[in-house]
Amino acid sequence: MHWTLRSSILFLLVWTAGCQAPEEPEPTSPNIILIVADDLGYGDLGSYGQEKILTPHLDRMAEEGMRFTDFYAGSPVCAPSRCTLLTGLHPGHAYVRDNWEAGGWGEFDAEGQLPLKTGTETLATLLQDAGYATACIGKWGLGGPDSVGLPTAQGFDHFYGYLCQRQAHNFYPTHLWRDGVREELEGNVWKNLTGKHYAHDLMTDDALSWVETQNENPDDPFFLLLTYTVPHLALQVPEDSMEPYLGTWEDPPYDGKKGYLPHESPRAAYAGMVSRMDRDVGRLMDLLESLGADENTLIVFTSDNGATYDIGGAHSEFFESNGVLRGAKGSVYEGGIRVPMIARWPGQVPAGEVSGAVGAFWDFMPTLLDVASAPPSPSTDGMSLLPAMQGKEDQAMKAERVLYWEFPAYGSQQALREGDWILLRRGLKKGDLEPELYNLRDDIGQANNLAAEFPERVARMMDLMAAEHVPSKEFPLPGVDN
Repeated sequence: MHWTLRSSILFLLVWTAGCQAPEEPEPTSPNIILIVADDLGYGDLGSYGQEKILTPHLDRMAEEGMRFTDFYAGSPVCAPSRCTLLTGLHPGHAYVRDNWEAGGWGEFDAEGQLPLKTGTETLATLLQDAGYATACIGKWGLGGPDSVGLPTAQGFDHFYGYLCQRQAHNFYPTHLWRDGVREELEGNVWKNLTGKHYAHDLMTDDALSWVETQNENPDDPFFLLLTYTVPHLALQVPEDSMEPYLGTWEDPPYDGKKGYLPHESPRAAYAGMVSRMDRDVGRLMDLLESLGADENTLIVFTSDNGATYDIGGAHSEFFESNGVLRGAKGSVYEGGIRVPMIARWPGQVPAGEVSGAVGAFWDFMPTLLDVASAPPSPSTDGMSLLPAMQGKEDQAMKAERVLYWEFPAYGSQQALREGDWILLRRGLKKGDLEPELYNLRDDIGQANNLAAEFPERVARMMDLMAAEHVPSKEFPLPGVDN
């Protein structure tokens, strides 16, 4: 009897152990792809109201993901906007606050903008620490050749593209940079409208190749920062992308007298540039699906600032590139800083949703670290938008968030958004200190200045504005720091 009982117990234990479900493998950290267009306006995509330019792949991305209505770039121009993205600091705290140039516009002038400092904590360094392979492909603008600001010195394992923003004003450059080494592009001639190698295509091919290589080790996550130069001037695109638009509208030639290269069909060129980028975002999504990496990859698409004003052949008014927003690139009105933002992550980001969560470029650091389950940075000005992306907006996102911008150029400007209200000061360099106050819920086009009607709100927001500004030796704010 004793033997029978002991045998039964032993049999039960063995049977129970055999029936237990096998241990689930540890989930791998998701891949992250952040695509940043250059001077793409809030209204340049079909999902944001564009009616003339075809963007089917980015529209599909919005249908399969989430579109944000109240998202902002870090600055009205390129370099400082990218600095806020990488450091998680708003323009009142960030190191780079304007476009500083190492050289002029000649073919052999020194390349680059103000380099990030050695030891800067960037989104890339933090993701490297979390075990991510990292790459930046496209336009950099935060340090030229041989500087401490090189992408490979700021957390990126791989870089390919333009180090210098001025060089990026031509889509058929004489050279690009790969991991700090200059690569000549034979067949491209300085300041030619066309050439043998279209830089956007080269960068797309490099991005696709890098993603495919990283996927060979699916347990090792990757972060790709894809900083396209489309649709920044000059207007240049291969004929096949222009063809659908040629003859569609009246398209007067641009003679090149106001800067940038001339073009016979500038409107068709602009539309073709945007559509070519859209095509290549589609190629990237298709690649992820074919590799089986689709459901483990968050893709985010945005722009570094609003669409440019009508110079250099650009026709932002014709395309309504900034939608109903007032202002354009270089301005702290909504048209200069409010940008499209789309997030797609099958199974994690609900499809076809629209979020009114208020966010800005300095939120990318806490958001993507949250996605990676990596320790947060203690020094960021941002907050994680991951709950909003997953349709779980918390009270902090619904509260009256304070976002601050300052921009020393274009007359010297400041802006502060609190909830639905935004306070601006423009023309500080000339002593124009009068604030403008707008309620964006009722007046997204910023037509009605309410500063005189709400003096107490103005005074309180001016105090908040002053508290967010830390003076900078490199970029003093005229009208404030003098």
